[in-house]
Amino acid sequence: MIFVTLGTQDKKFPRLLQALDKAIEKGEIEEKVIVQAGNTKYESENMDIFDLISPDEFNKYIDDCDILITHGGVGSIITAVKKGKKVIAAARLQKYKEHVNDHQKQIIKEFEKEGYLLELKDFNQIGKTLNKAKKFKPKKFKSNTENMINLLDNLIEEDNHISWYNKIKEILWYGFFGVLTTLVNIISFYLLDKTGMNVYINNFIAWFLSVLFAFVTNKLFVFNSKSLDKKVIIKEIFSFFFFRILSLGIDMAGMYICISLMNLGKMLSKVLMNVIVIVANYVFSKIFIFKKNA
Repeated sequence: MIFVTLGTQDKKFPRLLQALDKAIEKGEIEEKVIVQAGNTKYESENMDIFDLISPDEFNKYIDDCDILITHGGVGSIITAVKKGKKVIAAARLQKYKEHVNDHQKQIIKEFEKEGYLLELKDFNQIGKTLNKAKKFKPKKFKSNTENMINLLDNLIEEDNHISWYNKIKEILWYGFFGVLTTLVNIISFYLLDKTGMNVYINNFIAWFLSVLFAFVTNKLFVFNSKSLDKKVIIKEIFSFFFFRILSLGIDMAGMYICISLMNLGKMLSKVLMNVIVIVANYVFSKIFIFKKNA
């Protein structure tokens, strides 16, 4: 059995799965292939694909596999080489928007130089690399040597910097577009209020316009969910509007409490509720809408 793991990176890596699919169809791979795809949305009749699996299942697949094919994440590589597994590592590359830089090539190069794994440099040569891996005898992993300690410290530090960079960037982008969404909401509310429209009807229309703006900006710029798959898009739209309706309920209830019970001004109430709704919507989008379909 071949186990493929793409980690939990927020960026997609379909290029590797497409290459594996082609290799299977050409008869270069006859073994069963199981994939932990993370945030990479990919459908195949040739492979068993899971988004995320439990740590116990993950370790069992590594224990049971004959060959592990992985991206260039430090954690995935170390887990496998510690168990003495035959590892083929394929780097995520910046030019394909699979990562923010090409540091995974450096990670793989260092581990290959130490004799722990094989690098998949040409995705069209998976069959040849697998044949090489079957004869490959990985070096026994020793993490207590000075070279390996320095290597792991440097790689883990770099991985942590990139991980924090991605998290901060996502939050900043969400905050930026959250402010713009709030402006769309508040400006719409203000202009409609000038017409003398009922405050709650006004609030609903302002919400609807802002949610359309929010869906596009969240999908394309914040969570980078740019899939053209119709099923994915439809699922995202329905999920997005469901949770926005939920947050609308929070908004409407909050407006009632602020205006009718606390006697706050309409505009102050609107601004206060928008702050609360922005936080709620980020949590909903991150956990339930775009996380698995990124």
